[in-house]
Amino acid sequence: MARIRPVSHQDRLTLIEHLDELRTRIIVSIVAFVVGFSVCAWQNHAILEILNDPLPGDIKPITFGVTEPFMTTITVSAYAGLLVALPVILYQLYSFVLPAFSPQERRIALPLLLMVPFLFIAGVVFCYFVVLERAVHFLLNFNDTQFNIQVRARDYYSFVTLTLLSMGLMFQVPMGILAVTRLGIVTPKQLRQWRGYAYVVIAVLAALLPTVDPVTMVIEMVPLVVLYELSIVLASLLGTPGKSRAPAEPSAEGSG
Repeated sequence: MARIRPVSHQDRLTLIEHLDELRTRIIVSIVAFVVGFSVCAWQNHAILEILNDPLPGDIKPITFGVTEPFMTTITVSAYAGLLVALPVILYQLYSFVLPAFSPQERRIALPLLLMVPFLFIAGVVFCYFVVLERAVHFLLNFNDTQFNIQVRARDYYSFVTLTLLSMGLMFQVPMGILAVTRLGIVTPKQLRQWRGYAYVVIAVLAALLPTVDPVTMVIEMVPLVVLYELSIVLASLLGTPGKSRAPAEPSAEGSG
């Protein structure tokens, strides 16, 4: 395995060297995932207890078949291991694409890429402590007198992990807005003018999340709207590339 070394913007690597570096970083990412998966599989009881906590006290996930408890535990451990290894994976991705940016572009890309894991974790934490329990309570109590409600472990854990992952990705709104403004694609003024359309898009995205009920949808929309507005403020403070440059000096010709 090739040694990973920093590559500057001026370096010119051959295709073989690029592929060798990519292979090395993929191997590092796989190793990080395997380590995360191993730790999570070792602590699978604690992870399952955390995921079961939003359920009402009298409900416990059930399984069907001989292999389902084992396969469900392995699947949950894999999702948890991916979350644990995500910072390392993102760092390897960033390190691989960084040489393609000029020094000026790096100053823009670095803060944005560093925000990715923090925003993702913030979204997962918000979803677990604010959204998930309310969504589960609403869905399990909806028309409950007409159903014998049982929660299948495989379906429940898929619902929880997909909801957490989706909310973590939805919290990437500030990074996307800062990226398009710093690249000069849109301006903060345009984002303010498109505010109404943005709220509609946020509502649609919230409706597409697995929680489906209207109460949880509103709860999910609130932080996304706040993040959108904060992103506009931050983009205005940072400015766009065209506005950050100093105006050209007036020509001396024709004066006097």
